[in-house]
Amino acid sequence: MTEPNRLFDLIPFQLSSYPNKKCIIDKKEGKWVSFSTEETQSIIDKFSLGLLKLGLNPGDRLAIISPNRTEWNFVDLGILQAGCVDVPVYPNISLTEYEYILNDSGAKYVFVANLDLYEKITSIKSKVKSLIEIYSFDKLEGKKHWKDILELADESLRGRLNQIKESVKPDDLATIIYTSGTTGTQKGVMLSHKNIMSNVNSINKIMPINNTHIAFSFLPICHIFERTAVYYYMKIGASIYYAENIDKVVDNLKEVKANYFTTVPRLLEKIFDKIMETGRELKQPKQAIFGWAVNLANHYDPQGKNNFFYNIRLSVARKLVFSKWLEALGGEVKGIISGAAALQPRLGRIFTAAGIQIVEGYGLTETSPVITCNRFEDFYIGTVGFPIPDVQIKLDDTGEILTKGPNVMMGYYNKPEVTKTAIDEDGWFHTGDIGVMINNKYLKITDRLKEVFKTSGGKFIAPLPIENKMKESLFIRNIMVIGENEKFCAALIVPEFDFIKKWCEKKSVQDYLVDGKTCNDIVKERIQKEIDHYNKRFSHIEQVKKFVLVDKDWTIESGELTPTLKLKRKIILKNHEDLIKKIYSETLITN
Repeated sequence: MTEPNRLFDLIPFQLSSYPNKKCIIDKKEGKWVSFSTEETQSIIDKFSLGLLKLGLNPGDRLAIISPNRTEWNFVDLGILQAGCVDVPVYPNISLTEYEYILNDSGAKYVFVANLDLYEKITSIKSKVKSLIEIYSFDKLEGKKHWKDILELADESLRGRLNQIKESVKPDDLATIIYTSGTTGTQKGVMLSHKNIMSNVNSINKIMPINNTHIAFSFLPICHIFERTAVYYYMKIGASIYYAENIDKVVDNLKEVKANYFTTVPRLLEKIFDKIMETGRELKQPKQAIFGWAVNLANHYDPQGKNNFFYNIRLSVARKLVFSKWLEALGGEVKGIISGAAALQPRLGRIFTAAGIQIVEGYGLTETSPVITCNRFEDFYIGTVGFPIPDVQIKLDDTGEILTKGPNVMMGYYNKPEVTKTAIDEDGWFHTGDIGVMINNKYLKITDRLKEVFKTSGGKFIAPLPIENKMKESLFIRNIMVIGENEKFCAALIVPEFDFIKKWCEKKSVQDYLVDGKTCNDIVKERIQKEIDHYNKRFSHIEQVKKFVLVDKDWTIESGELTPTLKLKRKIILKNHEDLIKKIYSETLITN
């Protein structure tokens, strides 16, 4: 078969090139259930035929609201093969957002994972005029089940299906992905088959993954980062295992013995924190050896400038300590790809020294998504690498990153004026991110253009580097640096309550929480030491002069984090107006 140029060509291409007995796999009722390439294509075909029997026409919109599972792939590719457009939606957003997305896209059918989501969409069905029916992936008594569509499959429609498939062009719209980013304004990103397939093909030229490998998926497949990764795994014939849920990731990694997976920095931070917690609970002399190994890894030079004596010590550390880290991830991990947000250089350095290589990439939904990526054989920690094949980048006078290539979106759905603002007359997409080039080759993201703020003294502050450095503290779970139009930088801090509790127990600190919420003065003083330590890395104007502790974590559900765990700054600012006023009031002396 020729190289695939439409998304629904991927499984037929795999069938002809690398037929796999375990094409896609997930866990059902406690057991891993796999589907071969042939079975996968058969189900996709039946689903497409069922849609035609329902009366669907090319161009119709259908939405999918579900965590990662094999049904997601069947429905996704079945929709696309029938010439329709799918609208993937996060399963943890608000009813208002569901209503907006379904109305704006004109979705006719919605496929949900479970009863909770079924009831949510049912509650707004009357407000979505285009919506005909809701189907569930789980079997729900008295509710429509997605397999009902498989049963409608009519082989007499096979000729029509083939005609539709032939008529679909690479430049045709494949999907509309709604993204609010950190601004909160919903925009439907229109991506064609060509947009995403160009990214798949470019990634295929630079990644070492092949049909002998096991790929593990736990990031939301409705997000373009994971979705494109899954399409890439399909093209090369790798087996794709879906995690049961985010809390089972480490357990599932051990079970399936995955070779590669994609992640976002926050999840790596959690894995690292768990490893460090385990290390601190070791008895001597094991605890001392653990600490020595981590400190050694933190001084690792990935550019190969480690001397002979260092490499000897690292070899010992890998045998005594880091081999156990690898075992904790299943023992077969060959590489991790991180994206969607900036990775702490410390984590990249330590994991790579430990023999678990992490490469960081960069992109946006609007770019399908990858723009740049480090390579496993050519990387620079602290950067997002260099452009993937067929993609160009440049920095304008303000430092904003501009990109051009076949991966750049068709535009924003129903928003032609916004599209014109994002893509200039020469075809350059304006990312809104600020960057610098390292060694005239590697791109380093310094901040979001819209997130850089100016103090009342006229100094510009990029909060992201400050936040990333501060989050290295074991006492800080999350942090947002503020100070727009103010005299100095300050911060809202979500404490790492689990670590603080254990720290207080060791120090015999009683009642570390005041009124069951915020931390007491002893803990605040300790966090102040952390802030003072990291402040030394920054200029006087960038240093955090004051802070207040937030008593609740920022989450996706609270609306304060994006689905990729980035801060929604405007919402956090609004939710904590009173705290911010206290920070900048003259009466605030502590913190």
